[in-house]
Amino acid sequence: MSDPAPAFSRGVRIGLDVGAVRVGVARSDLDGLLATPVETVSGDRPVQLRRILEIVRELEPVGVVVGLPRQLSGAEGQAAATAREYAQVLARECVPVPVRLVDERLTTVSAHQALHRSGRPGRRHRSVVDQVAAVMILQAALDQERRTGQPAGELVDHELEAQS
Repeated sequence: MSDPAPAFSRGVRIGLDVGAVRVGVARSDLDGLLATPVETVSGDRPVQLRRILEIVRELEPVGVVVGLPRQLSGAEGQAAATAREYAQVLARECVPVPVRLVDERLTTVSAHQALHRSGRPGRRHRSVVDQVAAVMILQAALDQERRTGQPAGELVDHELEAQS
């Protein structure tokens, strides 16, 4: 399948850190250089998806990246299956915006460490850790795109049915 978003196309990109309870959302600048936090979306999956689709409509991105939480070995467990299903539903709902899955090993751990180093108390991490993880996922994807000339990750086929 050909990729609908050519490398280095100008425009905002959105990054998502899909968790069991919350989804962290980040965005890039128009030049795709810098990722910044947007918000943490809570609620059940339908509520989350509605809000994320509102953000997609509002920001009109050239692409969305969803973190794929692989194990250190590279294997995929239940969390990765959940992220794949989430990305599949999102891809169908936000056509023609391409959705890509990108490896996010250790981003939540790194986000907690960054917040701790910044002096933010651990009990206050929960409110922003998903956003920080989304920023890390998106920034890694932006950096890879700049380095390789190709969009990062695996394109999600919006025509496939989500696995249950």
